[in-house]
Amino acid sequence: DRSNRVLTKVKTTILATLLSAAAAFAPAKQAVQTTSLSAFQNELGAQEPLGFYDPWGFLVDADQERFDRLRYVELKHGRISMLAFVGQIVTRAGLHLPGSVDLDGDSFDSFPDGAAALFGEDAIPTAGLVQLIGFVGLLELFVMKDVTGEAEFPGDFRNGALDFGWDTFGPQTKLRKRAIELNNGRAAMMGILGLMMHEQIEGNPVIGVFIGY
Repeated sequence: DRSNRVLTKVKTTILATLLSAAAAFAPAKQAVQTTSLSAFQNELGAQEPLGFYDPWGFLVDADQERFDRLRYVELKHGRISMLAFVGQIVTRAGLHLPGSVDLDGDSFDSFPDGAAALFGEDAIPTAGLVQLIGFVGLLELFVMKDVTGEAEFPGDFRNGALDFGWDTFGPQTKLRKRAIELNNGRAAMMGILGLMMHEQIEGNPVIGVFIGY
């Protein structure tokens, strides 16, 4: 029935996100495998307590280009997950954009929060979902990328415009801030997956139970 189809869609989405997030945690099994692994063991992100962690062997026989690609994917998924997690908290706290979301006069808060806003009987119209996907696609293709070729590291999308004082930082401060972003992104990936899974438990308040504390 319809509810089973919706649940299957959500489960498929969660599984796909899990697989992509796994690639983010820069990989390795045993230092014995190949000499190429040792080249990445001191890269940014190989931090205590796990160190250089590669349970699925993504970096076995990998070169620098492969590593940079995985690091770019990790950063992108982490940034998206941080936005998604904050969005969950904000909307479930009752904060929504003012005005109407469509020409029919439906307000933003008239739709459910979380995954239910995309899948289910009360989800936003298909046209709205297509617009969201199209907007994200435009950002991916033309904005969230190294347009000018001036990037210092994978995921550097300043493009000579958005700096926020980055060029005033020393090398160690830059590394520390990049490590903070990696860790926050990794935590957010796990956090948003946890919220998405909790949404599927009937009667579970997700995070609403904590709002009163």
